[in-house]
Amino acid sequence: MFRLVTLFLLSWGVLQASLFNDTRYVDDAQVLQTLDIPSSFLQDPLFKELENRLTTVKRRQYLAMFRRGRQYVPTLRRMLDRRGIPEVFLFMAMAESHFDAHAKSSAKAVGLWQFMPKTARLYGLKIDRYVDERKDPVRSTEAAIKYLKSLHEMFGKWYLAALAYNCGEGRVLRAIKKAGSDDLKVLLDEKKKYLPKESRIYIRKIVSMAMVANNASLSFTPEEMEAFAPDERDHLIRVRVNGGESLEHIARQIGMRTNDLKVLNPQFRYGFTPPRDGAFINIPASRLDRFKRDYRPGKQKKMYLVHKVQPGENLSKIAYRYGISYKVIAAFNKIRGGRIFANQELVIPIPKGSVHRYRVQPGDSIYKIARKFGIKVATIKKRNGLKSDVIHVGDRLVIVR
Repeated sequence: MFRLVTLFLLSWGVLQASLFNDTRYVDDAQVLQTLDIPSSFLQDPLFKELENRLTTVKRRQYLAMFRRGRQYVPTLRRMLDRRGIPEVFLFMAMAESHFDAHAKSSAKAVGLWQFMPKTARLYGLKIDRYVDERKDPVRSTEAAIKYLKSLHEMFGKWYLAALAYNCGEGRVLRAIKKAGSDDLKVLLDEKKKYLPKESRIYIRKIVSMAMVANNASLSFTPEEMEAFAPDERDHLIRVRVNGGESLEHIARQIGMRTNDLKVLNPQFRYGFTPPRDGAFINIPASRLDRFKRDYRPGKQKKMYLVHKVQPGENLSKIAYRYGISYKVIAAFNKIRGGRIFANQELVIPIPKGSVHRYRVQPGDSIYKIARKFGIKVATIKKRNGLKSDVIHVGDRLVIVR
């Protein structure tokens, strides 16, 4: 009898060790705890299926998301932590947009956090002809934090805040009322369907993405593990620059490639800051000292195209020629009432590399030029006001790709 009791106690001790001293179990349970989700959720079959898919059939897509997000993850993680938002919400952005700042849903939600226009403006994000701050990794995260905090104050539990972010406060309130409970297991009942299918999958997707990252070393090679460890020191910092500055000019002054700076500032529609008194852009923290030392406002005529107004031209015709809005040209040149005059010089806010001014050479035809630049003949004719295919040596054509 004594031997049986001893064996039972030893077996129970081993069982306890496997349950409570297993690092993965403890870590995963802690992740759930930050969302106010009980550890029993780990046994949810649909969650386990999603988690398994991320390390098998969805493995490449999952890694691609993390690699795409390397530029943003340190900043998002830092901002969430400072405002007391559980780090798991980093994976909300991943679930929403796959860390693609240009992501756009069929319902016209945009950006890392997939804000609809009305909600975006409610939380202070600008959307106009120059910028869409839903795409700004810093400004959109600030707005998402405010929204999540307000949802948490309303519902008292983080998983309910996440669900409300996805399907709306009213939908979650109705689900709780109908279910008679705010327990997650009850709300996710696949037969009762208190919540829309998308939302039932949504919370499982966020948690599964977090769990796979939490245990990445179990499923990914050492080389692949680099995707999960972006440089936390190179978070983004917002700095003030002049209005109407091209990102190309700023990038050159702080020693960055233009495309890299554009990735950090996808909110700008035209590759330049709005022509206002000033604007903020995102730069890596590692470039701050050089920015303070070397940044000087650019001379607009050297950064953009300069168009000399011809007799009979108006703003609409000029704007169409260069493929931008006439309102942008008017604002950039401080033109009121749309009045311009012959020989007036207008700054056209398009970085010079995106538009070519081509002088017709001997042997050229409009068809050869179209093939050379990879555009349609009809496009060349429309941009340049040509009524026929006839061109002459020495003619200057605007080529917009």
